[in-house]
Amino acid sequence: MQGFDKKFKDFPDYILGITYEIWEQRGVETLNHYYAPDIIVRSPASVVVGNKTVIDATRKTLDEFPDRELLGEDVIWSGTPETGMLSSHRILSTATHVNDGAYGAATGKRVTYRVIADCHAKNNAIDDEWLIRDQSAILQQLGVDPKTWVAQQLVLDSESNTPVAPLTPENDVKGPYTGTGNQNVWGQKLADIIQQIVAGNPDVIANEYDRAAHLEYPGYLTLHGATQAQHFWSRLVSCFPNATFRIDHQIGREDETLPPRAAVRWSITGTHDGAGYFGEPTGAPVYLLGMTHAEFGSLHGNTASAKLRREYTLFDETAVWKQILSSH
Repeated sequence: MQGFDKKFKDFPDYILGITYEIWEQRGVETLNHYYAPDIIVRSPASVVVGNKTVIDATRKTLDEFPDRELLGEDVIWSGTPETGMLSSHRILSTATHVNDGAYGAATGKRVTYRVIADCHAKNNAIDDEWLIRDQSAILQQLGVDPKTWVAQQLVLDSESNTPVAPLTPENDVKGPYTGTGNQNVWGQKLADIIQQIVAGNPDVIANEYDRAAHLEYPGYLTLHGATQAQHFWSRLVSCFPNATFRIDHQIGREDETLPPRAAVRWSITGTHDGAGYFGEPTGAPVYLLGMTHAEFGSLHGNTASAKLRREYTLFDETAVWKQILSSH
């Protein structure tokens, strides 16, 4: 890979390798060369600019969860080493809440949660990132209700006069990566499915999902089958009946030994005008950043009949609750 350390055999190896070095080998200082000095990291909870802030946050997380293990489930990517590459990296984390920190007093409890991070890399460094952590999974496993936790955080923000604004189109920062992914058919297929779901097409899930589809949703929620997928998505979409939906990025890949896969980053911008996932309507302005990974296939060996067999969708419930509760 031109411009990258020769110890990495390909881009997935680079993404998985630096993740292991940083977190599990406690090589936090390696962020000084694996992350660009002016990196932009967007999460639903905030927009962070600069490597120093990222390093400080990494140290705090490792202090609170010192045995954190990051299992790389997939790296779905596009681009070239010469022009820059974009990886959508799905991680399953396990950790023990050993010390006090962002999630309150130490509980000693074990947590398991997913993260999806879209990272742009060039010349051996990441300079642009979009990251979604399953905050509700962490909180629920620590015995805390996500909505209640957000309300408590808003009080603390007010008392300390240090509020941190969730990511919105207004406070986003333009970074070096302006691409939209690739034109692979599987990325387009997943983008079309999500668009039709949000548009209210009642048949798309029944037609495009395998009857035995494996589903992973926020809150470390595992479901199965098209019927449960329909229930999840309808509860989410019903909250924002007048919102604007966008596909912000899409990648499709066909790699040897793996099923066809896709990664889509999407967003909802509007107001909380309907009942559903986030309770009764409040009229609060909301920006929701979401990411979905999917695997496709057919038990009949026919590509034309391939359906969605595994779905991993993430958004940060706490960032949405913060927008809803802070508008009152």
